[in-house]
Parts: sequence; structure tokens; C-alpha cells
Amino acid sequence: MVGMTTRTSAIEVAGLRKPYGDHEVVAGVDRRLHQQTITDTPTGDDGERDERGDRTMRHFTVRHDGVTIPVSRGGRGQPLILCPGLNSTQADLHELTKLLRRDYDVVTFDLRGHGLASAADRYSFDAFLSDLVAVMAEPKRLDLPEAPVLVGYSLGADLAVHYASEHPDTVAGLVLIDGANPLPEPFITDADLAEFRAMTEDLATQQEAERVRGTARQVSLTAQDIHDLNLEIDVVRSGILDRYRKIAHPVSVIMSTSIAGDSTEGRAPRHNQLWRDGIERLVHERPHISTSWLDADHRLVFTHAPEIAEIIRSAHHPACRPTFSATPRRLVR
Repeated sequence: MVGMTTRTSAIEVAGLRKPYGDHEVVAGVDRRLHQQTITDTPTGDDGERDERGDRTMRHFTVRHDGVTIPVSRGGRGQPLILCPGLNSTQADLHELTKLLRRDYDVVTFDLRGHGLASAADRYSFDAFLSDLVAVMAEPKRLDLPEAPVLVGYSLGADLAVHYASEHPDTVAGLVLIDGANPLPEPFITDADLAEFRAMTEDLATQQEAERVRGTARQVSLTAQDIHDLNLEIDVVRSGILDRYRKIAHPVSVIMSTSIAGDSTEGRAPRHNQLWRDGIERLVHERPHISTSWLDADHRLVFTHAPEIAEIIRSAHHPACRPTFSATPRRLVR
């Protein structure tokens, strides 16, 4: 596999193009992904419906805390719930979802203020966590035959770790994609604040077009919301090792080798090294965790969906039980 050459910032954003140091960044989803048309999106109805042409698809909504969360379910096999991250939607994760539905009964949803979910008065880590809890608390409508594998991307990975630490009997295992990293120091320092604030302002401007169109990829968060959430995520990750200590289920992490891009200048080298240091800290503390590295940036869930799907199958397929390793298990180039 040819290595990724696209440069990206480490900020938890999708669709952003902004100079990072002296090179271009492309974080999250590129323009082509935003232009794709997706058919398996929720209707906004409270009832379930079958997807046209695919009788296995079902859609319903979950209402809680003053917000409406759209949920989609399709596929067959072992249950799997896929949680998107900050500034990403279930529509953005369409390729990975489609691949996983070949072997899993996949449930996806949008966090508040994302995609077809309703906007909210507040956006915080705990508020997003409550969205995941609300979806998982729908046993009658999900009607899962067994506890699901919980997969989270970026912020979704952090939500998955916190959920599993509080509800251990409701999951069979975790797959964490480029998130939930117990960083030994803050990712965003005082020296980064001005640049990150400018990036979030550009992102909010770009997202306005999606909001006007009302697409399944829209995000309602403001630049200030995104900025504040990134700072909060740093705080959450500083204490996330305590959450890992409460989890006895199999855990697999899939990480990018260059979350901040492949530049050797500017802040990218520090951010990339910090990302690696965090995972080294994790496997030293929890050596049973299986670790895979992809030669990619933070867009790996979009650019390397087939490789990620294969890793998930090998680690959490009923016919292929996970093999734990204290060292990085693979590097896909």
C-alpha cells in the first residue's frame, strides 16, 4: 500500500483546508467525500423503515435531553455500533460502514449538532457521551442478540472508552480509531491557540454551506464550540488511563502514524511524536491492548477504510478471536 502523502492538522475537524506551518492541511473529509450522495440516511421519522432496495436497513430516532438522534442499522452478523467523532457524521463514515456490514450487524448514528441530528443548546464531552448512552439504552428497538463491539473514531473513541468503563456488561469489546489517546501532555499549547482558533473559524465558515443545504454531512457547531471542545478533549485524554483500567474486554486501537501530517517543520513533528508517546504509555500500562498503526494522517477512517475494516474483522470476528500484543501489531503503507 502506498503511504499517505496528504498533510493534515491534528485538530478534530472535518473538511478543513488551511495552511499548517508552510504547507496545506486537509483534515477530516476531502471535498470529493462531501460531494458523494448517500442513500442510507435516516428519514427523521420516529418509526422504523426499510431502505429502498435493501430490506435489511432500518432507521429510527432517539429523543433525549432535548435533542433527536438519528440511528441507522443494517447488515448481518455480530452486532457492532459505530460512533463518529467531532465534526464527522454517519454519512461521512459511509464507506467504512458499508464494508463492515458484510460481516456485522452495524448500528450508526449522529451526535447532536451533526448530520441529521438536531442542534443543541450545549456541546460538551458529557453531552456527546449522553448521546451514545441514549442510543445504547434502546434495547427494544435495537433488539441486539448479544453485546455489540463498540467502534469509535476520533472523539468517538474517547466516548467509547468512557461508556465501556461505566457500562462494562453492555459491550463485547472496543475498537478505537485515532482517538482515546492518553497523551502525556496537552496537544494544544498556548503557542498553538492562535493557529487552531483560525482553523476552527475557517471550518465553521465552510460548514455553513452544508447547513444551508441541509445535507446529511452538516455540522451545526460554531467555531467557538469546536475550539472549546478541542481544549476539553485534551483534558479528557489526560485522565483517560483511569478509564482504561476499568475495562476488561478486548480493546484494539488503530492509530495514524502522522496525525499532524508528514511535514518535518513547524508543530507537526511534536504533535506526531506526542501521539506516538501516548500510545506507548497506553500499551505500557495496558499490555493486553492490541495496537495497529496505519501509515496515514487523521483522515485514515476515510482514506484507509478497507484496511480498518480488515483489522476489525481479524480482531473481533467470532471465528477469529483477538490476539493481544504489547507492541504495534502492523504498519500498513
